[in-house]
Amino acid sequence: MSSGGLELPPGDSGHEGGPADGPGGGAGAMAAGAVSLAPPAAGDARAGAELDWGADAWSEVRTRAQRAGRAYIWLNLIEQRLRSVVGAVLRPVYEPVHGGDDWVVAAAGPAGQEWVQRAVAVREVSRRKGYLLDPADDNVLSFLTLPQLRELMVQHWPCFEPYFDDRREIELALDELEVTRNVVSRNRALSRPVLEQAERASARLLEVLGAGAGSPAADRLPIDAVEDLVGDRYADVISVHPDRVRLQRMLPAEDLFGGARRLDAIGIGLNLLVQNFSGRRLVRLTESGCRVRLLFLNPASSAVKRRERELGLRKGELSRSVEMNILHVRRVRAGLRDPSRFDIHVFDETPRFTAYLVEGETSGIAVVQSYLRRARGMEAPVLVLRGGGRGMAKDADHGLFPTYREEFESVWEDSRPVS
Repeated sequence: MSSGGLELPPGDSGHEGGPADGPGGGAGAMAAGAVSLAPPAAGDARAGAELDWGADAWSEVRTRAQRAGRAYIWLNLIEQRLRSVVGAVLRPVYEPVHGGDDWVVAAAGPAGQEWVQRAVAVREVSRRKGYLLDPADDNVLSFLTLPQLRELMVQHWPCFEPYFDDRREIELALDELEVTRNVVSRNRALSRPVLEQAERASARLLEVLGAGAGSPAADRLPIDAVEDLVGDRYADVISVHPDRVRLQRMLPAEDLFGGARRLDAIGIGLNLLVQNFSGRRLVRLTESGCRVRLLFLNPASSAVKRRERELGLRKGELSRSVEMNILHVRRVRAGLRDPSRFDIHVFDETPRFTAYLVEGETSGIAVVQSYLRRARGMEAPVLVLRGGGRGMAKDADHGLFPTYREEFESVWEDSRPVS
């Protein structure tokens, strides 16, 4: 019985006459991935058996936590950026008249009276309980949520219009983020498509609000909030793929090579470049100012014959493939107005890895694969590294990009040019 004299419903929905007896009831009606907290079946005498989580349940929980954590970081960034924008635009308008934190109350107006007063109350509670660890957060604006900040922006759009061109784009991006915000705030399952949509919307919104990383060419693989937080744990490795097929789904050749200002590649046949980036596109890239250096394994070397035996290929099969790729890039070079910007070399050493070192004006990307004895290059694991752009300092002690750059230069020095 409850304190009010009413009988509380049983906690076990499986009691006789409960919902579990009806169609679709019981454990079979649970959503996929849900964690069961039902009491143990009859005859199961293990203490605390109803609290057990199996391997599948723990895997689901970890997945949910990882996705929610990644989404939370983006949402936090957006909220802080929007708070800064709202404060910068509206404070000079309202503070001279209303002063202190009252300017936020005045800006909210009658329509926002309820939620702004709630923010004031939450701040007072935080003060009393010692939750305000940073004095910079001791203001009403810091206690407004993302929807409330958006409401201030919409209500006072004439004040923001001189700084932002497209109100509709901002509102659409915030609409997309609201779905993720509701899921994360209530600790519900966040699907990968919704997370990816939120990341795209966040990156777009940060760019619109003036916090973008630069030109689109520099954002082929933009640094995200998670990479900023945990990047030191993985040097400059920003992604790992089990094979080249999955790499190209996430990072197509056009995104990798397009807009490059410097392209150095070393490998046996350089198929990722030669077979996935057209000759015309390579000509335009070079004519636009890109410096290209390609380093192939000599098709006549004994190393090619050893590689053919490792892969179980017929004699001469791999060497002919490399020759065809070299002939292709020679034709590309022949069509250039300035062939000196396009160098082709061959080396005779045992190939240890293939690497594409791509640098733009403000960012650099490297795709690196080690050669495995029984696997073709298409099937080998891939590392994607981030490096500095042209003229930017590179931390040789921190990342792998400078290591592969140094290895490339060493092999280049010992290689021979192709006429």
